[in-house]
Amino acid sequence: MIQTDILIIGAGPVGLFTVFEAGLLKLRCHLIDSLGQPGGQLTEIYPKKPIYDIPGYPTVLAGELVDNLMKQIEPFNPGFTLGEPAAKIEEVGEKMYQVTTVKGTVHQAPVIMIAGGLGVFTPRKPPIPNIDKYEDNGVAYVIRDPEVYRGKDVLLAGGGDSALDWTIFLADVANSVTLVHRRDSFRGALDSVEKVTELAESGKINLVTNAQAVGIIGEEKVEGVTVKHKSGELEDIPVDSFIPLFGLAPKLGPIAEWGLNIHKNAIIVDTKDYSTGIPGIYAIGDINHYEGKLKLILCGFHEGTMAVQSAFSYIYPDKKLSFKYTTVNGVQGLPKEAEAAVV
Repeated sequence: MIQTDILIIGAGPVGLFTVFEAGLLKLRCHLIDSLGQPGGQLTEIYPKKPIYDIPGYPTVLAGELVDNLMKQIEPFNPGFTLGEPAAKIEEVGEKMYQVTTVKGTVHQAPVIMIAGGLGVFTPRKPPIPNIDKYEDNGVAYVIRDPEVYRGKDVLLAGGGDSALDWTIFLADVANSVTLVHRRDSFRGALDSVEKVTELAESGKINLVTNAQAVGIIGEEKVEGVTVKHKSGELEDIPVDSFIPLFGLAPKLGPIAEWGLNIHKNAIIVDTKDYSTGIPGIYAIGDINHYEGKLKLILCGFHEGTMAVQSAFSYIYPDKKLSFKYTTVNGVQGLPKEAEAAVV
């Protein structure tokens, strides 16, 4: 059995930074994640994707951000249970929860921080016949390593931030890049839309709007994509790779059965401290919901910080919490005897 002060469900960037904030208050943390390594979507889906809205970093690769977060929390010796989704939660005493994973690993803590991002997610696939046949043979729904596409002819489909960002990035990597979107307007960041438009006008990419990918050409691997224009005309575009980026279909998984207040696959919280209404249980990051919610990493960092302050008072109601700046006190790790276990 693993015992700790705060059990964090989700080892993405928000969960990792929460370890740092908890460590400053001498609170031990242990993290559970269904993935086999820390970092969440940043590691699993787009480690090489640049992120532009982290304070102090004009640009930082997603994987690099995870590496830096891991270095930042190293002094606090957090424990990890990886590759094991949390399955069951129960109260086992006053101010004590027990969380068991699908593999039977048991954890106990007075405070639970749910930082599961989008929860359990699967990519949204386009309705193209036999698309499953081409998966790993030219079709991919996420880009883990852009170097795979160096010198290749690539067609991306989508109109959100992911499709726009990867179009911009691959323009300097692939031999050719085509972006297909069913509308002539995009729902991504305005700056990214402008960059894609400039790339199209300069001939560095092929931008096809008011059109949809409807078929794949090739016997065993992708050799081209059939695009249907708004006029009804069909066009075959020769490519090596087809990357439909239509987002993820999130599901809360077992967390949905934990008696929390759920709104559209997200957990409703009080913005005072991001508590869920169940004492000792908080939800931070993309998995929570409140009026004005923005699903940004930097917002999740704030939520984790506030939740930890509240958690300290919940665990130690008789202790006075004195806020101190790290510029004054520095960063001091937990004593060795307080280290969390590693699974």
